[in-house]
Amino acid sequence: FKDLADKKHEIFDEDLQALVSDEMVNQEHERYKLLSMRVHSETGETPHAFVVISEVGKERSAESDGSGPVDASFRAIEKMVKSGAELPLFSVNAITSGSDAQGEVTVRLQRGGRIVNGQGADTDIVIASAKAYLSALNKLYSGSERAHPQV
Repeated sequence: FKDLADKKHEIFDEDLQALVSDEMVNQEHERYKLLSMRVHSETGETPHAFVVISEVGKERSAESDGSGPVDASFRAIEKMVKSGAELPLFSVNAITSGSDAQGEVTVRLQRGGRIVNGQGADTDIVIASAKAYLSALNKLYSGSERAHPQV
């Protein structure tokens, strides 16, 4: 809450709900956790991401280029985890109004007939995206989630 309050001028109920739901999801099956990331995106240049995660307590890092900062971040994460999952859904919504609003990202991953959704929230949409991707990976490796209806 304190980190969020330092980033934003006003805290809304929706911000608090996103914080609570993010913490509850992260504590359940946290195999992967975002430790830090550095992303560079500039007009006319290829976006680049350097991502550091914790995998079952062990720190790992990777970097990658992509078509955008989110794509570069996802590619860097995939270099480390090698999940081989497809990304059929990537959705971004503003939780509150204003330029300092938190963004909530939903990511859907599919692998071997399993479908999982991950969510992440942050005032930085690229960080929210990485959190959502890792949340989905945590669910993918945890075991119980719904299977594709045609499998």
